[in-house]
Amino acid sequence: MELYQFEKIYSQMEKEFGKIRKGEEEQYAMLLFPLEGNALKVHRAHPVSNSRRLREAIALVLFDIKEKYTGEQQDVSKFRNEDNARLEKALLMAFDPFSNEEVADLLKQQTQTDKLTPEMLKRYYKEPIMCLLRLKDSIDTWEKKSGSDGYFVFIENYMGSGIKGTEMNFTIMSPTYLGV
Repeated sequence: MELYQFEKIYSQMEKEFGKIRKGEEEQYAMLLFPLEGNALKVHRAHPVSNSRRLREAIALVLFDIKEKYTGEQQDVSKFRNEDNARLEKALLMAFDPFSNEEVADLLKQQTQTDKLTPEMLKRYYKEPIMCLLRLKDSIDTWEKKSGSDGYFVFIENYMGSGIKGTEMNFTIMSPTYLGV
């Protein structure tokens, strides 16, 4: 896989799932906050995991998600490094039932099932994908304004005082959202 193929995941997922427009973020705050908070916690502990690494981590997460609902595996290992892998894990901990056991348990309770089908997963991942794509757009904007760490400078100023500790936060969608 070449870089242009790796970065094409953003437009592919936007075409399939849509995206959050600027100004519509409020209705997605329950998921955006854990995503941004988890990423900020990693950045504070490891400043080298900067805005650019976060953009790469978002692409890695999108590939992770796509594999889970399609079974399609892509070798993205040459794009993963220690700095973006930390952020990838932090993002997944905010919503992914395969990365966060608490999310898996809650999701199974809500759906009253032990097995999550590919179709259920695709519905479940719609909102996280849209949020990740919105974060990517925000990163692009803030990097242009403030450089390679621009997004984290913005997030620290915007909500940094509300982000405490190192524990990874998460959110989960309701069972009606999953079509259950």
